[in-house]
Amino acid sequence: MNDDGVKPMTETELLVGVISDTHGLLRRVALAALHGSDVIIHAGDVGRPELIDELRAVAPVHAVRGNVDQGDWAMSLPMTAHVEVGGLVIHVLHDISQLDVDPAPAGFAAVVFGHSHKPSIETRHGVLYLNPGAAGPKRFSLPISVARVRVVGERMHPEIVTLEV
Repeated sequence: MNDDGVKPMTETELLVGVISDTHGLLRRVALAALHGSDVIIHAGDVGRPELIDELRAVAPVHAVRGNVDQGDWAMSLPMTAHVEVGGLVIHVLHDISQLDVDPAPAGFAAVVFGHSHKPSIETRHGVLYLNPGAAGPKRFSLPISVARVRVVGERMHPEIVTLEV
């Protein structure tokens, strides 16, 4: 209670599950890592439309089209998306080299992308840049991974989750 006898409001915590480069393969360990998410972002190279439905069984999904997403089903996926989470806006695209907006002045709290299969977390000019890595077939010596972002008020707490396969 504060001095006025009113209980202060607590900040709501939201969990964003982030996945990319599934290339048609949705592993059970990836689904388990995303369990409890309030929303899921798929940063492209989905591989097959049913995969999005499988993710929707966990939480609402926002997916963008990647370079391997072909055919009629993939044309319904946007090239970019803006996902609002707790008042913060996340800009989503598949290939970071195609970023055509300056995120900070545009008001984006984060940029989520995939394509390289390399998980990364970086902050530039107050904007979170997050690549969850690839959750699909193993390539090179890169890990199989997803990411989770806890959003508390205006703060984002990202983590890469390496999956044991």
